[in-house]
Amino acid sequence: MTSREIILANIEHTGAPQPGLNFPESKNMISDFVFGGPGMPVGYEPKRWLDGDQEYYDDIWENLWVRMKDGCRAGEVCKPAIEDWSQLETFRVPEFDLKSCTKNYRQAFAAKPDKFRVAGMSGWIFAASRYLRKMEIYLMDLALYPEEVKRLHGMVAEVFKIQIAAAGKAGADAIMFAEDMGTQTGLLMSPAMWQEYFGVLYAELFGLARERGMKVIMHSCGKNDEIVEPLLRAGVNCFQFDQPTVYNPEWLRGMLKQYQAALWSPIDIQKILPTGNRAIIEQGVDDMFRHYSGHLIFNQYGDLPGIGVEEEWNRWAYDRIIDNIRKLGIRI
Repeated sequence: MTSREIILANIEHTGAPQPGLNFPESKNMISDFVFGGPGMPVGYEPKRWLDGDQEYYDDIWENLWVRMKDGCRAGEVCKPAIEDWSQLETFRVPEFDLKSCTKNYRQAFAAKPDKFRVAGMSGWIFAASRYLRKMEIYLMDLALYPEEVKRLHGMVAEVFKIQIAAAGKAGADAIMFAEDMGTQTGLLMSPAMWQEYFGVLYAELFGLARERGMKVIMHSCGKNDEIVEPLLRAGVNCFQFDQPTVYNPEWLRGMLKQYQAALWSPIDIQKILPTGNRAIIEQGVDDMFRHYSGHLIFNQYGDLPGIGVEEEWNRWAYDRIIDNIRKLGIRI
């Protein structure tokens, strides 16, 4: 099977012979994926500068960020684009050109035609909106300013409608977006509030992707049990979770089987990989095989230094994955 066929078989539950893989080919590892992005908005030029041991930079939404020069890659928003709701009247979302986005996605996919083609979105509803207001303010907004929040969400969604259309024109197999909606113990809001602000809008956007023959892949950190099934009903085909151990594996496997969806995950980035214990890491790999084989994609976490994980520890996980695949009688 080609890489593309392996990923589709895992997502669609059609007898995948092995888990999918997403590891850096630059390190002599295997990846079944090729990723493309929409490029930059019309007229946007990134700004970045240093002030002592801090680095400042802007984003496409005109938020200002700060990070420690030698710290994590992202940092946090220090000046949001919308500090007061009165600014919503003049706020303009970034302008993406359909033809340019399509060209950018298509060029990226052309480099590896046998791979599963993933069109990355430049954000999503919750991710963009929480930065536009700052996280702590935005969570209060959900309770205090429902009409303003819904209006903002509608404006933000228009950006991703263009990117979804471009991804479809470029021949993407899936769209992928990130929404970190959970803590270690549960959802950041009530399920009812999630449904009010996100459920219908998500289903609309997922429907646009599905109409164009694309799967929907969602990343979300934290424990999101309460919205896993609503998300699956809305149209998510694959969850990219970095902390699979926060979920009951029997329950999650049942959800994935019921809705014919896949789990895309590294070995747990909080409880397993950071231990630096080879036996624990290899057991984590074996557990993933046992719980999710048939609808499983293994992933490398994108910022190993940021979670205190050595390259060697990650290699132990990868080598164990390859060993287990070979035990299935597959030459790899």
